[in-house]
Amino acid sequence: MSVAPHAGSLGTAYELREAQIKDDLVRVGRGTPMGELLRRYWHPVGLVADACETPKKVRALGEDLVLFRDGLGKPGLLHARCCHRGTTLYYGKVEERGIRCCYHGWLFDTEGRTLEQPCEPQGGLFRDKIRQPWYQVEERYGLIFAYMGPPDKRPILPRYDALETMDEGEFVEADGSSLGGGGPAIIPCNWLQHYENVVDPFHVPVLHGSFSGPQFTMAMASIPDVTFETSPRGVLVRSKRRMDDGKTFYRVTEAAFPTLRVVPNPRVAKFSRVESIGWVLPIDDTTFRIFVAGRVKQQGDIGRMRSKMNDKFWWELSEEEHQRFPGDYEAQVGQGEITIHSEEHFGQTDRGVLMLRRLLQAQLDAMAQGRDPIGVNFDADGPPIVFEAGNFIGKD
Repeated sequence: MSVAPHAGSLGTAYELREAQIKDDLVRVGRGTPMGELLRRYWHPVGLVADACETPKKVRALGEDLVLFRDGLGKPGLLHARCCHRGTTLYYGKVEERGIRCCYHGWLFDTEGRTLEQPCEPQGGLFRDKIRQPWYQVEERYGLIFAYMGPPDKRPILPRYDALETMDEGEFVEADGSSLGGGGPAIIPCNWLQHYENVVDPFHVPVLHGSFSGPQFTMAMASIPDVTFETSPRGVLVRSKRRMDDGKTFYRVTEAAFPTLRVVPNPRVAKFSRVESIGWVLPIDDTTFRIFVAGRVKQQGDIGRMRSKMNDKFWWELSEEEHQRFPGDYEAQVGQGEITIHSEEHFGQTDRGVLMLRRLLQAQLDAMAQGRDPIGVNFDADGPPIVFEAGNFIGKD
């Protein structure tokens, strides 16, 4: 309770207790519990096309980085602050063997090795002893993934059946516009406020149905019967809705660790397995973005999944329209940069959120005890991960 329950309390705002935030769950910087947990997994930090001959600013888990691709075609992700005198490598020049700092010309390869110190005698007598901080990257599904954790704990970069097994005429397309976030590419609130939304099916018929008008389909507008359960990957949400023809619409959504949103198409274009996967990237404690990869048949199909409110895209709405037709962006950013956890009052329909928080806390405890968190895999020959998520039709 956020209001003191003493006798005679009127529940006024004056009686609010001191605000408290679950710092262990929301802070993502290096050395924080959640920051260290997240660093045990791979995260997308850009599209494959973002790694090119022009350095690109990247901010992930509270760290400022630069992404580039050297002249030999190898992507690199280095700390932005040059290890020589501290200027940013964002203004560096990409060359065949790496990136050259604009200040004194030191040249670093994609793994941070100092190759040249041109102002130093004989090109740098101690260059082998200095290394620019760097992170391992891999390319998959049109995205650049980075591992930012302890090198001796690095798992394999997972493969997913949903993006490996194609139906006829399909190919994988990636998107970095925060599709599924309901707003701009960079969303100004804590990542967990969005991630918890994945396991909250009851907001769909209210926020996306009756309140702002049907944003998806009428099949999604009714209040579902829901069960929540944990899986080896995270939290499963099973929703069931009765259809007019007597059949039952089954929908399975997954929040898979560490930040995957495995959400079936809300427009229910077809009844089948999940078509896309989204990764919530915590930029820092108060901003995040979403990268998506999905199976499509035409270039641009991923972007065409973006919702409209009042028949307009989010960025086309006036402030008055944002108030009249709110979506996920307004609801989640409206909680504040970091929501005040001590002022929440949960109901029975919030079981998925509570389950997700408990599972996150369990992984923090596992790491504190020296165990690996769920979802990390060190078997390079293992099969792709298969999700249950999808839209299905059947009879009881």
